[in-house]
Amino acid sequence: MDRLLYVAMTGAREAQVAQSVTSQNLANASTTGFRATLASAVHAPVAGPGHAGARAYAVTEGQGIDFTPGPLMATGRSLDVAIDGQGWIAVQTPDGGEGLTRAGDLRVDAFGMLTTGTGLPVLGNGGPIALPPFESLEIAGDGTISIRPLGQDAAGLAVVERIRLVNPDPATLVRGDDGVVRVAAGEPPPAEADVRLLGGMLEGSNVNTVSAMVEMIRHARSFELQVKMMNTAQQNDQSSGALLRLG
Repeated sequence: MDRLLYVAMTGAREAQVAQSVTSQNLANASTTGFRATLASAVHAPVAGPGHAGARAYAVTEGQGIDFTPGPLMATGRSLDVAIDGQGWIAVQTPDGGEGLTRAGDLRVDAFGMLTTGTGLPVLGNGGPIALPPFESLEIAGDGTISIRPLGQDAAGLAVVERIRLVNPDPATLVRGDDGVVRVAAGEPPPAEADVRLLGGMLEGSNVNTVSAMVEMIRHARSFELQVKMMNTAQQNDQSSGALLRLG
């Protein structure tokens, strides 16, 4: 009876994990550049003396990233950029490391730092990008940032920096607890000249809300089924105990 109970218990646990992942994806259905999280569980044998091959349980295999591109939306805003095809924008994480994002809703803060919409500094070839006061700004397809400084005419464009664009192997990417995508090995990937930006555009989330809602219902039903199995195991155990007492 304990085999049934253990399998049902671990199955219910993994159904809850999958439900939380789907809920997080659904909550980010309108987040710029968000890539959905994927969760999967596998069958694994219980190790240890006396248990090898006799017990099994469900365990989370890991959480991956859905690299399907999100829809492109035209904004016309000079600081909005979207990556054309594969690639990432390099940003500085709160711990000082390098992270990757597809969110191109860029901002210039009070100190002239170019940041993402969530406040992460955008990296250039020389580190975080700082912009002097300007009247207008243009971001070229290769990430080159040109500005017209205050007081200059339209012909006085000056190149300031170039956004660091990278394209590491998707198999090496992981999402941290802070939601920022990183290279698993920890080494910053090299800049890639083939990665291109589309100005005045934003990439939306790749989460399909209808599919996410269906997944939530499926996970809820799976959890209920596992709980019913645990109740059945309890009832069978009580019935077996009653039969033994009669004997």
